[in-house]
Amino acid sequence: MTIRYNNILVAVDGSKEAKRAFKKAALLAKDHDAKLLLTHVVDTRTFASVEHYDRTIFSEAENYAREMLEEYKEQALEEGLTDVTLILDYGSPKVKIAKDVARKYEVDLIVTGATGLNAVERFLIGSVSEHITRHAACDVLIVRSDAAEGEKDR
Repeated sequence: MTIRYNNILVAVDGSKEAKRAFKKAALLAKDHDAKLLLTHVVDTRTFASVEHYDRTIFSEAENYAREMLEEYKEQALEEGLTDVTLILDYGSPKVKIAKDVARKYEVDLIVTGATGLNAVERFLIGSVSEHITRHAACDVLIVRSDAAEGEKDR
């Protein structure tokens, strides 16, 4: 039985783990001749208290996200992919990615790093990748960091 993926979603946040996830997702999209969907969800919960004092922080986060997605798209095109879609959304990343974005774009594989930038949320609530794994209706590939791979070999 051959499994073919048609719509591969990769969640990026600027972390090294996200970069590794992107590289694997791009390779898989190329191998499967699939559409690559690059997504970043601006976590609006982190801006609730700060935005009251400084509204520019939200627009800076939005600009950073747009630039990051464009850079990833350029890399994907350089890798030979032709069908690349950028998705910028707002809210809770773990909920948006696993449910809303995946469903809207008929995703059949989500690729994400094992950890991202938000260590506080990971400690208090659980990681984004863990939530995606538990709640996504499609396959999920968790990409480990070099350190995790080195520890596995011991």
